[in-house]
Amino acid sequence: MSRIIILGSAYPLRGGGLATFNERLARAFMAQGHEVSIYTFSLQYPSVLFPGKTQYSDEEPPEDLDIRVKVNSINPFNWWKVGRELRRMKPDLLVVRYWLPFMAPSLGKIAALVRKNGHTKVVAIADNIIPHEKRPGDRMLTKYFVQKVDGFVTMSEQVRKDLLSFGVEPNRVTHCPHPLYDNFGDAVERDEARRYLGLEEEEMLVLFFGFIRDYKGLDLLIRSLASDKLRNLPLRVLVAGEFYTKKEPYFELADSLGVADRIIWHTDFIPNEKVKYYFCAADMVVQPYKSATQSGVTQVAYHFEKPMVVTNVGGLPEMIAHGKAGYVTQMDPQEIAAAMSEFFMKDLKKRFQETIREEKKRFSWERLVESLFATASNKNSNGDKKAD
Repeated sequence: MSRIIILGSAYPLRGGGLATFNERLARAFMAQGHEVSIYTFSLQYPSVLFPGKTQYSDEEPPEDLDIRVKVNSINPFNWWKVGRELRRMKPDLLVVRYWLPFMAPSLGKIAALVRKNGHTKVVAIADNIIPHEKRPGDRMLTKYFVQKVDGFVTMSEQVRKDLLSFGVEPNRVTHCPHPLYDNFGDAVERDEARRYLGLEEEEMLVLFFGFIRDYKGLDLLIRSLASDKLRNLPLRVLVAGEFYTKKEPYFELADSLGVADRIIWHTDFIPNEKVKYYFCAADMVVQPYKSATQSGVTQVAYHFEKPMVVTNVGGLPEMIAHGKAGYVTQMDPQEIAAAMSEFFMKDLKKRFQETIREEKKRFSWERLVESLFATASNKNSNGDKKAD
């Protein structure tokens, strides 16, 4: 049995991708008999930098997890305190979740202090190395962070390449696909889900899910609704997720194209217990992203066996078997419309779901746990010895 610390977002911070992932990873380690604690943030983002309504959850705390609210992302004295505390604990493995250069100073300093105990291996799960929304100083901050850990696990080929561009040796990087988000409960019937959400039971329904940021391309999906290919279909788009950008341009675009009545807006934060209803109500999930690495939305869709349309950016094409589990299109509203039209006109749902059931077997939490331990022991996921 190993002693493991996960350093990253968790309760009382809201669910969303990061906290949900870290809590699910902790349970995957625990299922193998390891002792696990999550060190989460007492302050993750200063309020002036947070685009949503609140950073904190109003759900009940997960009683099965040891979550310690410790880290202040902007207080260097706190970084020293937490780093020395973890250094004295001597965990066997420290898993650091890295997704944003803003976090590089705090996470990097803590990691550097912990490594000084000569025992703990530090492995970063790198969601993004080059962020979707770039800011001055990003490269400098990330360069600092990558020097402070022993190895990396990436969940897309794009992030692996980005790491190499910072001079990280290939033998310090292990690739493992993003596991399924299987912690949102079992699927419910389509009609039950639609009744729960107050939606029409007969119409074709496409889901856009998750925090709304400009790089996620919701404008492309809105424009696709004006295509002649979709004009005569009884199809609507359900937009489910909180705005992390200005909402007015999206509403104005829908009005100007005459498609406002074909969009259903559910733009409050979606708590974990309601996620299954949104995916089960939909016939298809569309991710028209303009920039991407990997996406947790894809893995929720796989769990609920929903065909997808994704754009050909970042790691998204790695996840979808084109024409079998969904479609990979260019960032073009007409191509997105054509994919949706073909799916509904040819009634491909059952055929695609057969492929999805096979594909989802690739995305296990056990594989991620194995990759983290292999990286920590200087072995890649195939068991090959790495150079020191």
